[in-house]
Amino acid sequence: MNEAAGLRFRRLHKPTVITDELPELRYKGAGTYSGKVFQVTLVSLGGFLLLPLLIIILILESPIQPDVFSLKEPPLMKGCWEPNLKLREAQRIFEDQIIGPESITNIGDVFFSGTADGKIVKLIGRRIHTVTRLGKLPCGSREEESSCGRPLGLRVGPNETLFVADAYLGVFQVNPTTGEATRLVAGGQVVAGRRLSFINDVAVTQDGKKLYFTDSSSRWQRRDYLNLIMEATADGRVLELDMETRDVTVVMENLRFPNGIQLLPDEESVLVAETTMARIRRVHVAGLNKGGMDTFMDNLPGFPDNIRPSSSGGYWVAMSSVRPNPGFSMLDFLSQRPWIKKLIFKLFSQEVLMKFVPRYSLVAELHDGGVCTRSFHDPNGLVAAYVSEVHEHDGNLYLGSFRSPYVAKLKI
Repeated sequence: MNEAAGLRFRRLHKPTVITDELPELRYKGAGTYSGKVFQVTLVSLGGFLLLPLLIIILILESPIQPDVFSLKEPPLMKGCWEPNLKLREAQRIFEDQIIGPESITNIGDVFFSGTADGKIVKLIGRRIHTVTRLGKLPCGSREEESSCGRPLGLRVGPNETLFVADAYLGVFQVNPTTGEATRLVAGGQVVAGRRLSFINDVAVTQDGKKLYFTDSSSRWQRRDYLNLIMEATADGRVLELDMETRDVTVVMENLRFPNGIQLLPDEESVLVAETTMARIRRVHVAGLNKGGMDTFMDNLPGFPDNIRPSSSGGYWVAMSSVRPNPGFSMLDFLSQRPWIKKLIFKLFSQEVLMKFVPRYSLVAELHDGGVCTRSFHDPNGLVAAYVSEVHEHDGNLYLGSFRSPYVAKLKI
């Protein structure tokens, strides 16, 4: 064997150095392949699960057809609106004995309210007595609410009679002693071509000859109030009932969720809470400006409910949800994004959505010119939640609520 052949032989039989590198490379390659398979499988599975959901979302019709509207930037929470904990000093009374006392009024030291189970009740001392039931049993469920009735606004009229606005059943005059109830306006009746679907609050003149009441919507009922807020339907009205002729006429229309109503001292105008727009309107119901409307206070830091007089000549306004500034207001954000509203209502029920609405109770005293003189707060509604009305009597504020199982009493 010559030298060249020997070199080739040695090269052919060069010993192989065994290290850990090759198995490691094989392991990495196998791991990368398995990872890719897992990723593809995961994406496929996700697509398989999401595709039917997307199809359902596209096919399902949204229960609301939202209007596009705009709200001004909320006022800064300072000055009169500076957050405090004043409402947490309130005392809960009749706790777990009363459900949703939306509105409160009094005759002497006897208080009256309407409840979520369709009753008008009398509060005497520590006792609760049923004055009357406007609807019929059973009560308690969403489906039964329209037949059970839902008393909302209450007022005391001449001769110490009660006037009651029931969301479904109509406007009633009730004898607080005997419980005899007379229907003055039927819920669901058609007035000027539109149905009374959501009667909300009532006000009566001193002589008892005129009643003014709000109908929050001709499309939505009270049990769908969240739909009404989110849709921002401008189909609410203020109406007048002539007690002598029993004629019902429209005073103002095209309002977005008209809610609480309060007569001014001259009885030529009423204040109306336009809840969706976070403002209070002044509607002229008599005199030279009859049929006109202007703004009493614009751009409130919350969404107003009932309006009631204060002892200092102003007006108490209750708000159960606020537009924090600084902070984030979901309703403000969604006001110009109707497609998001539609999507939300395709996926979630009102009951589920209510759990995501931040609780913040705010009551404010307002005076002519839209001046806020003082406000009381309960962030997160820990003591007084879901406030709907402030009724002042004998140095105390009695806070109504549209869903809480108590009345809150605050000494001022």
